[in-house]
Amino acid sequence: MAVPGGAGKHLSMPASRFARHAPPESFFVVSAVFHYLGPAFAVLLFVRVEPSGVAWLRIASAAVVFAVWRRPWRAFARYDHESRRDVLAMGVVLALMNLCFYISIDRLPLGTVAAIEFLPVIAVAAIGARTSRNVLALVTAAAGVYLLTDVRLVGEPIGVAFAFANAALFALYIVFAHRVAQGGGSSGIDGLGAAMLVAGIAVTPLGAWAAAPALIDPLALAAGVGVGISSSVVPYVFDQLAMARLPRATYALLVSLLPATATVIGIVVLAQIPSPIEVLGVGLVVLGVALHREAGDPVPNRARGASPPASPHSRAFETSSLRSRRL
Repeated sequence: MAVPGGAGKHLSMPASRFARHAPPESFFVVSAVFHYLGPAFAVLLFVRVEPSGVAWLRIASAAVVFAVWRRPWRAFARYDHESRRDVLAMGVVLALMNLCFYISIDRLPLGTVAAIEFLPVIAVAAIGARTSRNVLALVTAAAGVYLLTDVRLVGEPIGVAFAFANAALFALYIVFAHRVAQGGGSSGIDGLGAAMLVAGIAVTPLGAWAAAPALIDPLALAAGVGVGISSSVVPYVFDQLAMARLPRATYALLVSLLPATATVIGIVVLAQIPSPIEVLGVGLVVLGVALHREAGDPVPNRARGASPPASPHSRAFETSSLRSRRL
């Protein structure tokens, strides 16, 4: 879930040299691991703080980091009326999306929620680029999600409902984030930082009270801040570094592994051992994400660097009316 933008020019000189010479795939690996490692630790925190409280801690701590690092209100001040509206909308969506995500992973395996999250991306890609390949990708991913939800629907209907709400909000997040990144006259990280501040305000009435126990529990507070940094700061920054050097097709193929990454982290950190049917479901979603292609995507053998890469999350809406527009 990354917002296109220029992160590299804001790095220090040693960090900039590292960004130029380290293998770009290594940045993606860091992003992928932290993207779900943070939520996995959040699940462990649920014994001390309610999911909505953990969501508040994640957003609030990330907002503080972006405020100190980027001072995003300066970028917000330069935005026109439409761009400011998009930042506000993106922030509200971020708040609601994180709430739904944490409520769902409190009730469902991390890999299942991650797999469901990709369904709208593939569906809109199929609408935007009506090819047999994309239809096959959508059918494959839908079959995988069906297997995953059919296993859990009877025992955890609320968890499944929140997982699909999270997926729908993720789709909206992509729309508004692309608008912010492309129309705000600033880097994607600045737009993300401004939206994160808005999200912090929006989520406060919904989660601050639930987070209150952590404020007098140093261990829980430190864990909540760690979740925010590892979930909402590290992955986004490393996504920027990866997208700056990886061809779009390569990046899209790597992203297809995220549901599997979430499943592995769920096994290692949370001891969430999937059933054979769940393994098949996640595998089908991974295959569907790998198969899907946006209109105008470069062919796989296109030369590296021939076009600026972009996150498949942000690309997913590029050929649809929603995508005329990603946290």
